[in-house]
Formats: sequence, C-alpha cells, structure tokens
Amino acid sequence: MTKTSSFGTTKREGHNSAAFYERNIQNFFRQPASAAELAVEIPAHTGWADQIYHQSSTSMTPLPDNGIALAFTSPPYNVGKDYDDDMGLEAYLDLIRNVAKEVYRVLRPGGRYVINIANLGRKPYIPLHAFFYSLHLELGFLPMGEIIWQKGEGASSNCAWGSWLSAKAPRLRDIHEYLLVFAKQDYSRPDKGQSSIERDDFMEATLSIWKIPPESAQKIGHPAPFPVALARRVIKLYSYINDVVLDPFAGSGTTCVAAKQLARHYVGFDISAEYCALANERLGMQIQQELIISRTFEQELENFEADLI
Repeated sequence: MTKTSSFGTTKREGHNSAAFYERNIQNFFRQPASAAELAVEIPAHTGWADQIYHQSSTSMTPLPDNGIALAFTSPPYNVGKDYDDDMGLEAYLDLIRNVAKEVYRVLRPGGRYVINIANLGRKPYIPLHAFFYSLHLELGFLPMGEIIWQKGEGASSNCAWGSWLSAKAPRLRDIHEYLLVFAKQDYSRPDKGQSSIERDDFMEATLSIWKIPPESAQKIGHPAPFPVALARRVIKLYSYINDVVLDPFAGSGTTCVAAKQLARHYVGFDISAEYCALANERLGMQIQQELIISRTFEQELENFEADLI
C-alpha cells in the first residue's frame, strides 16, 4: 500500500492517506456523523415527488425531512435578469442561506448539494463562490470538491476591453463557472443503490474540469438556462436510479428533465408561474417522447414475435 510522499507516487491503488487526514489542518472542518446519526428513516417519495411547486424554496413545506438524495441548482446571480431583484450582497446571501437551510433539512444523510455559480463583475470582482463556501460550511455542509465548468475555449474575437495590449487595466474574460459540491453529514452514501454511469463517463466526470457547451436562452425560453448535459452528468455521478433529485431554483426545469431522463424522481421549486409552466411543458414533452419510444419498442417486439410464428 502506497503512502503520501514528498515526491508523489506513480500509482494510486491502495493509497493510504491516513497521515494526511490526521494533520491539524483537518480540525477546522466539521467531522462526518456517526453511524447512529446516519441511521434515519428515509420517507417514501409517494405524494410529494415528481412535481414542480410554484412557491419559494425558502420554505419547502411539501417535502419531508431526509427525502432528497441530490439537490442540483443554479441560483439567480442577482445581476439584473428579468427574474432578479436588485438585492444588496447581504440580502442576496440571506436568500441563499435560507434556501440552503431547507436543502439541508430535506437531504438524506450522505445526500449531496451541487451549486452552479459564477463570479461577477470586474471593478470589483465579486467572488460569489467564496461567499457560498463560507455560508454553507457554517450551516454544517461538508465540502466535497469543486468543478470548473468550462463553457468555451475563449479563442473567439470577443474582448473584455479594459486596456488593449497594455498592463494599465486588462480585464479577464470568464469562460467558466463553478460547481460547488457539498454533502450532508457524511462524504459517502450510507445506503446502496444502482448507479447508471459507465466507465468512460465516470473517468471524465471525476475530473475537476468539465467542458460542456452552454445552452441557448432563446431555444429554451429562459434567460439563463444551463445545458441538460451538465445536469445529466451531475445526476449520474452523484445519485442512484430511483433517487429523488431536487432543484430549489428550478427555472425552466432542466434539472428535473434530466432526472426524468435518467430514471430518477424530481422535485422543483420556483416563484415564477411562467417558468413553472415552462418546466412542466418540457417534462410533458419528455414523457411523450418516452411513450413514443415505448410504443415503438412494443411494436417492434410484436413484429419480431409474429415473424417467429
């Protein structure tokens, strides 16, 4: 078994990292829960799952404690989209904090909360992801990792202006966002289930940089959609088949659509009646597509059986 080395190691099989986790730097973080704390009753999803709720996720009253396996969302960035209020930073973070409290309540032990967030501005640069880390750790979430979602290569002719070809005031061009990964009570799922991720997908998904093209706002009908491919990768990596997946800022319903596609149950919350209707429309289209596929398969099976007679 290899050990942590000052000069690294050529292989990872059977690596013993105990010495690293015994170092004092680890004492800053909350420790995982005991086996007794993790042994809670998981409620059945009947009656409250597979729905879009037109209400604020600061109070997710329809959802029982410990019922959600994975929450994945992209909260409003408070930058002036048509659904944004013009909140100050403290008020905005209070909203995120209140939603996070409810997410923590409804997550099952070992459940994950993945948040897609971008940093803002240039003068000053607002590191929202740093604020998100602070408030979620204060609420008891365990940090599991950070994914860079690279949305483009940055080779186009667009410019961040500032000072052209000068060190006076160059501006950076963001081609990425963050996915912050948190867990409730434990870094591992204490339960067992059936995963649906294949080997090559797993190898790619466990890298810290994901290259996935952004979604078209005009195509979806929402000013800030993220791509279904992003939600699918998160759901396949962090949940089992038949788990319930939550999006507390559901918007156009992308997370819920991806969950439906991957044989998971879904729950979405949004304060916009328009976007709740859009999410339900997209879910209805997904159900229709599944029915068409199912009927086509049944017809092909009948034809195959008839040919055998």
